[in-house]
This record gives sequence, structure tokens and C-alpha cells, in this order.
Amino acid sequence: MKPVNVGLLGLGTVGGGVHTVLARNAEEISRRAGRPIRISVVADKHLERAQNLTGGLCKVTDDAFAVVDDPAVDVVAELIGGYGVAHELMRRAIDNGKHVVTANKALLAVHGNEIFAAARQKGVIVAFEAAVAGGIPIIKALREGLAANRIEWAAGIINGTTNFILSEMRDKGLPFADVLKEAQRLGYAEADPAFDIEGIDAAHKATLIAAIAFGIPIQFDKAYVEGVTKLEAADIRYAEQLGYRIKLLGFTRRRADGVELRVHPTLIPARRLIANVEGAMNAVLVKADAVGATLYYGKGAGAEPTASAVIADLVDVARAAATDPGNRVPHLAFQPDQLHDLPILPIAEAETAFYLRLTVEDKPGALADITRILADEEISIDAMLQREPEEGEGKTDVIMLTHVCREKQANAAIGKIEALDAIVGKVTRLRREDLQ
Repeated sequence: MKPVNVGLLGLGTVGGGVHTVLARNAEEISRRAGRPIRISVVADKHLERAQNLTGGLCKVTDDAFAVVDDPAVDVVAELIGGYGVAHELMRRAIDNGKHVVTANKALLAVHGNEIFAAARQKGVIVAFEAAVAGGIPIIKALREGLAANRIEWAAGIINGTTNFILSEMRDKGLPFADVLKEAQRLGYAEADPAFDIEGIDAAHKATLIAAIAFGIPIQFDKAYVEGVTKLEAADIRYAEQLGYRIKLLGFTRRRADGVELRVHPTLIPARRLIANVEGAMNAVLVKADAVGATLYYGKGAGAEPTASAVIADLVDVARAAATDPGNRVPHLAFQPDQLHDLPILPIAEAETAFYLRLTVEDKPGALADITRILADEEISIDAMLQREPEEGEGKTDVIMLTHVCREKQANAAIGKIEALDAIVGKVTRLRREDLQ
């Protein structure tokens, strides 16, 4: 049977992994797909390295546009990344009637609605399992495995760099800046780690999860994004004492009035399985009405884990390419004319519990003033921890866990608390999710 000819754009970490795994497992993959899948041409700017890696088994070029224009190429695997030339290449491949497989979550989070509309018009597939959580098949689970369910919420540790940093801060009690340097030395963090530590990478992935889970258009610009750069080791220590772990969590929940879509450091009860995901590993917890909670765990990055997802998409394309486009699994799980117009709610309307750390002068009535302000804003206290002041300090840390309230209520309360004479500096505020 005629093989599926793949044009591979980019032979870096993931592209190299795709080439290696396809070669190693060629027979197994062919048995699953029903016909061979082979890389017929590779585009990479490092020609000599690409030729050495491919061993002369396929054509190598430094012109990626020649690949997407090649009539012999059936599927384009876009593994370049970024918003620029990758966008041009993907659109040109689609316009040429070619199926596309991509790991580019940034491009899909920003331009996905346009890309999927163009693909529908041309009757081609855009597959993107590798764009979220590397080798974990979360897209397939949301889109197909949970198709009978009404999904209520999804919570994900979906950035390995920040999870490594937070694990190290907790284990070793080191400040953020020191652990970031170690992450860069070990290759977990880039020289410019902003996309990871500012939460942008996780927000790209959470945006795609939300669209598939709830059948809404992709709306990355509406996501609330907060990274880990301001997180202090003291808060990780206090959270541990209260029975919580702090993780950078991508969280999305459907409500009657809209969808919450947010990424931020979050306290999670230590007894939850997802709270015990350490190092550079990823996990996504999904709550649905029929099946309940399901957890998906594994490597969220790396050459072969991500290649596993890319090749799984190539197999799906090989199987589905000959089917009528109307009978294929929709890009965002729901039929395009059945997407909801539920708005993404502003962060002020989010409903969550809070961790508050206050530095309080040791004065009579200080705690009473704080609890009165919280009560006035209809915020109840779940737990409290007070550190004994050092001799001669005259001030101490007070940690409060609140019950669930609207973010705007917490904002109002924090503003009034910070205005109290007994409060030193700003209140540290972190969000808390029980994930039951």
C-alpha cells in the first residue's frame, strides 16, 4: 500500500525524536496505521547536521516552503514553533490541501480559530496532540474518550520547567532565583525562561484544553496569567505546614455565566495525587459528570515523549485521510456550528479560596480588625497559622486560609487590610483549589 509521505519541518529536539521513533518502530506503526508512514523530506537550516541524522534516507533541504509546496508530501509535520514563519508555513500547507500535524501550542492558542476554519474549508486535518502535555494523550481523552460526558473542570500541571522549580524550592528551601539558575544549568529552563516562568506556556495549553472541554472558541487573550517569579520560599513552607503543595496550575471551569480560564500558583491539598507530581513531570486532572475525576500523568516534554504524540497524530491522519471530512473528529471536539459563545470570565469574577500571608505588628486587637474586615466582605476563615514572633521583633506572620469567595471580594478585603496601621507591607495572596 502507498506510504504516507511526511514533510518534516524542523529537526531539532522533537523533530529528531520523531525521526528516531518512526525508524525504530516502523513495523509496529505501519500495522496500526494500515500503511507505512515515512519521512520523505526534511527542512532544517542546519543542513549538514540534518543529513547526518537522517543518514541519506530522505531528501534534506533548508527551504521549508519547498516542502509545503511539494506535491509528493501528504502530511506536513510542523515542529518549528513560534508565531511567525510557522504560521505562514501552516497556512500554505493547508491552502495546498495537505494535512498538518503540529506541536505548536503558542500558534494554535493565538491563531487556532483561523487555522481550523481554513482547514475545514480545504477538507484537511490539523492534528495537535503534542501541543499540550507532550506525550500525555490529553487531547484525545478530552475529544474522544470523554465524549459522553459534560466536563465540569480541568486542572493541569502543564509546564515542566516551573514544576521542577517549585519542587526544588519545596525540597531544598531555596529562593526562586537560585533554583531558576539550577534549572537553566540542567537544561530544564531556557536562557530566556520568560514563557515558562511567567505562565504563558501553561496558558497556551490551558486555553486549548478549555476550548476542547467546553466547546468554545479559542480565546487566549482572555486568559488570566500569573507566573511564579514572585513566589517566596516562605509561602511554600507555610503551605506545607497547612497540608498543601504549591503548583503552577492551569485551571478552567464551566459555570452558568461563563468559563473561568486562569493560570497561577495554586495551593492544592497534599493528599491529592496531582499535588504529588514532582520534577519536570506533567499531569492533567479532569472532572466530568459521568466518569467523575480522571488523572492523566506523564512526561510533558522531551524528544521521544513528544514524538510519541506527533506520530500518534500521523497514524490518525493515515487512518482518517480517506474519510469524508464531515465524519472526522472535529478539531475542538464539538461540531463547528455547535460551539458555545460562553464568555471567558474576568479574574475578578473567579470563585476560589485564598491563602493570605500578613505581616502583623504585635498589637492588641489587630487580629480582630482583620477578621472583621473579612466578615464585612462575607469571607469566612477556614484555617489560620500564626508564627511566634522572634524576641524583640514586635511583628509576626499570620497565615489565613479562606473559604471560597469571589476574587473581587478578596480584592476589597485585602485593600482594607493593607490600610490597617498594624499591617506591615503588602498582603501576599495565593489562590487555593481543593480539586474534589
